[in-house]
Amino acid sequence: MQARYYTVEEANALLPSLRSVVKELLEARQRIVDAQPELWPTLEKAVGNGGSRKAGAVLADFEKIQRAVKAIEGLGLQLKDINTGLIDFLSERDGREVYLCWRFDEPRVAHWHDLDAGFAGRQPL
Repeated sequence: MQARYYTVEEANALLPSLRSVVKELLEARQRIVDAQPELWPTLEKAVGNGGSRKAGAVLADFEKIQRAVKAIEGLGLQLKDINTGLIDFLSERDGREVYLCWRFDEPRVAHWHDLDAGFAGRQPL
């Protein structure tokens, strides 16, 4: 698949639909985290027993996460942190490839960083 480059305007235009995808991903992830203490003993007992309702709910959340990740990647974006909904958009700045950087709790795409810099190297646009 050929790389997709986004301008700041294009990235910001995607946010309304992207927010709903990332929101679902974060909610599903949190339900899995919340269920973990209760689920491990259940899973240990259920391995040879046909499963449990809680395990089925967690499986459904894993499937939601998988769909969300595929939707994000299908747009040519990179999910960098599932815990915060951190997403990078490939872009060009001053003739070189960079990432536009957005996190779910941010109102708009307002940062960028070099390809190898990561979140710590974020700079305002």
